[in-house]
Amino acid sequence: MRVLRVLCAPLLCLFLCLPGRGAVAKTFNAETFSLSNGLQVVVVPNHRAPVVSQMIWYKFGAADEKPGESGVAHFLEHLMFKGTEKVPDGAFSLDVKKMGGDDNAFTTQDYTAFYQNVPRARLAKVMEMEADRMKNLTLTEKQVTSERQVIIEERRQRTDNQPQARLQEQMTSALFVNSPYGTPVIGWLSEMEQLTRAEALDYYHTWYAPNNAILVVSGDITAQELKPLAEKYYGAIPAQKIPPRLRPRPAPIVAPVQVTLRNARVGRPVVIKTWRAPRGSDALSVLSDILGGDSTARLYKDLVVERKLATEAGADYDPVSLNETSFSVYASPAPGVSVDKLRAAIDDEIAKIADKGVTGEELKTSQKRALAGFTYYRDSLQGPGTLFGRALCDGFSTDYIEDTPERLQKLTVKDVAEAAKALFDGKDKPVTGLLLPAKGSGNEGPVPRISAPMGEIR
Repeated sequence: MRVLRVLCAPLLCLFLCLPGRGAVAKTFNAETFSLSNGLQVVVVPNHRAPVVSQMIWYKFGAADEKPGESGVAHFLEHLMFKGTEKVPDGAFSLDVKKMGGDDNAFTTQDYTAFYQNVPRARLAKVMEMEADRMKNLTLTEKQVTSERQVIIEERRQRTDNQPQARLQEQMTSALFVNSPYGTPVIGWLSEMEQLTRAEALDYYHTWYAPNNAILVVSGDITAQELKPLAEKYYGAIPAQKIPPRLRPRPAPIVAPVQVTLRNARVGRPVVIKTWRAPRGSDALSVLSDILGGDSTARLYKDLVVERKLATEAGADYDPVSLNETSFSVYASPAPGVSVDKLRAAIDDEIAKIADKGVTGEELKTSQKRALAGFTYYRDSLQGPGTLFGRALCDGFSTDYIEDTPERLQKLTVKDVAEAAKALFDGKDKPVTGLLLPAKGSGNEGPVPRISAPMGEIR
């Protein structure tokens, strides 16, 4: 079963908070070129081991689906493993495994990506296989019917049976009202059940083309070595007309919204506050780290260590998105602490940072912490490919990645303070989520009133 995965945003945020260009500038030494059919190619050399990672990224995700057909992008990702005349159903992954490698795929709102990590000597073969299924996918009704049940079961396991996933799904729907980002990547169940072979193939023939794709190869390879292989296997595939990615802007949130979910499987409440946020903000990346990046961040120190109000607390911001993104803070109350009290404490921290900003020492510490964390990311095989693939699919350039250290070096305390104030005091109000134990479980605390309810999931 192909597993739906959303790439780990914290690792990317670590890179987007690096200090000093001299320390890590051009670490990736990425090289780029394009084929005549429009395929964009990025090569990230890493010669530490004779292995490579091939990633093919399509600029097509769940937010590009037509109304009423939610889940088809992820469905098509699954169906891409059903084979071609050359590589029949199930043979793709089996062949990669025989090579001593591994492969998988993932879908998000903005893109669908497929990857293979293999020995350097097997790169040409996986390139041939990947290029083959870019245009030669074959599907039977039996395959489509069977795989539709797979994604339906995946939704049940990963969303319907997971209280926090259900809460986050409802919060996202409220946060991005009138925007395709408000629809879950995996889809709404009632629409998933109606997905057809014809619909899947229509999206395949519309979006899966070389001029709508990015090939990223990282590892023991150079651009000079890769270019003839890319031309041989991908160059013969013709370009085609790609429709514009038309996405309505989300409607204003003029009043605070609260979503509450009670479930017997919840052992301890969770409070989440989420704001719509601009994409690509270095200042918000730093703000997220200072506010809730780890156990030395403000929320954890104040709520967990000093005031003993919470057992965990943090913040999250993913800067790489084609359209708007989100900024969140969260905490779980300590035993005996009411949700009301914890919410008030969170609001106090938000108000404090919106009013007074951050300190110079906090900024420097955040940069040092990011640099330490980036060492692992820099040395990984697939990590750099993921970094460049995500950025390019979402409208950023390779220079955006390479120049991030320089931008962060120029970032000031004032920049972070202004970003915080604009976010927390902006015109769009936050969406608050409460994940609570079922009544009578003995774990629940006092429940706040709902001033602008989106409905309670039971």
